[in-house]
Amino acid sequence: MAVKLDMVGIVVTDMKRSLDFYRALGFEIPEAMNGEAHVEIDEGGVRLAFDTVEVAESVYGEWKQADGHRIELAFLCESRESLDRLYDTVLEKGYASHKAPWDAFWGQRYAILYDADGNLISLFAS
Repeated sequence: MAVKLDMVGIVVTDMKRSLDFYRALGFEIPEAMNGEAHVEIDEGGVRLAFDTVEVAESVYGEWKQADGHRIELAFLCESRESLDRLYDTVLEKGYASHKAPWDAFWGQRYAILYDADGNLISLFAS
């Protein structure tokens, strides 16, 4: 039996603020979704889903905020220059940096941001 990664879910404390972060990355998410408890986007075959804490509690019975960096979401940028521009754009919208763009030893341009819920979000370009 084969399995396929179909969805990555993110539990959010403020849906609008969270969706605004991913809009700043370039995802097209209708503003009408801001008040929803569950939102899904599919831009490339793997869905990215956002659930409020209340939805997570209803699914899992309870929800406890995890400490630390448990997973990485890494988004491929078109070029090193576009990564730098996107990084600056996200900061201008009020989101925080974990690590400014740098040329990593493995050959990629890399940067790490915090999303609205404190998750580390990586940007990279070859």
